[in-house]
Amino acid sequence: MALQNKGIYRNLPSFSPDIKGLTAIVTGANGISGFHTMRALLGSPERWKKVWAASRRPPPKEMMALLTEDQRSRVEHVACDFLSSGEEIAKQLKDKNVTADYVFFYSYAQPKPEPGKPAWSNAQELVDTNTALLRNFLEGLDKAGVVPKRFCLQTGAKNYGVHIGRARTPFVESDPRPGIEPNFYYPQEDLLYEYCKRNSIGWNIICPAWIIGAVNNAAMNALHPLAVYAAVKAHQGKVLDFPGDINAWLGVTEHSTATLTGYLSEWAVLEDKCKNQKFNASDTCALPNNRLWPELARWFGCKDYGKPELDESKFTVVDPGDKPTPLGYGGTQKSRFSFTLGHWAAQEENHKAWKEIMQKHNLTDDPFEGDLEGWQFADAAAWAMSFALSMNKAMNFGWTGHVDTLESLHLAYSEFSKIGMLPPMVGEAKQLI
Repeated sequence: MALQNKGIYRNLPSFSPDIKGLTAIVTGANGISGFHTMRALLGSPERWKKVWAASRRPPPKEMMALLTEDQRSRVEHVACDFLSSGEEIAKQLKDKNVTADYVFFYSYAQPKPEPGKPAWSNAQELVDTNTALLRNFLEGLDKAGVVPKRFCLQTGAKNYGVHIGRARTPFVESDPRPGIEPNFYYPQEDLLYEYCKRNSIGWNIICPAWIIGAVNNAAMNALHPLAVYAAVKAHQGKVLDFPGDINAWLGVTEHSTATLTGYLSEWAVLEDKCKNQKFNASDTCALPNNRLWPELARWFGCKDYGKPELDESKFTVVDPGDKPTPLGYGGTQKSRFSFTLGHWAAQEENHKAWKEIMQKHNLTDDPFEGDLEGWQFADAAAWAMSFALSMNKAMNFGWTGHVDTLESLHLAYSEFSKIGMLPPMVGEAKQLI
């Protein structure tokens, strides 16, 4: 089949025109992955006639305004709380007469860790909560008599233990489960395998990295706080300082634009040869901080951008101690930084500057309020995690999609501005070519 481009998304697969009139359930439709997968599906009106957005609340009107009128007309919300019983979920599905040729599962709950602990430190609680989400939903499908042709579950790079410590990269789908601590992805996978075997249907699992896309709930959107940081620095007339060391500056990290991952997920479920396969999802555009920081500064009009601190005496070093790692040798990795974005966000002068930006541009979101949890992810993206996802398997199966991460990040920041979460940028996107 011929390849096609859709805006900044290049070399996408095309499908037979005979594949038409499909219906889908997309769970977690308010979230970054669920919402942007909906957008990918809705971009093909003849192929996807109806998408059921299953979540506790409908996607906010600001996000829905990013869709065309035709796209909005093919979305219907189904109010489902996946922590409720399967019977209750089935009732909601039946009351709406939901049908689904395909199901895309993105629901996720982030129980709060103990005060002062990292975001994913409460591993068993994450397992208990997120396994229940999927188990209850699968039970609801059974009780409602909804049997899809294929069920797609999205997990992520934590599948490989990247959040625990040193891991072998690039991450490959055939890598074994690290088994160092509880990880909700594994019982979710096991539930999926059993459900699909019982119903004689196929499955797919998609594993993205840092996810890029604009949604109102940006609590785990690691790259949104970086834009807030840049906007405040520009407002203050200051340099966009870099918090990490030279290794974090040069280390290569990959990102997964949510819409491109949506296109990959669509391709995976529609291709017979992809049945019962797990695929990584990456933009295939390596983006180190030494390439990202200058663009952040330019996009938001900062005075300049800072380079990594080279004076060893100015670094804080966090040693996690002698713990098992997914790699199995080499010891644990120490974190080094000259400052943290979380500490920066706690300073009143920076919150004051953001409030001025909010007033100037009629923004509605204040990421400086609350427990500042989102800034933990920004710190991890800026100076802690460097890794790569192998896309060899997806490409061997025929996947060719690509997006320039600088272009997709610029687009996401533009859409964050449209939904009232960022000021407009002053610099245009440039491809990393």
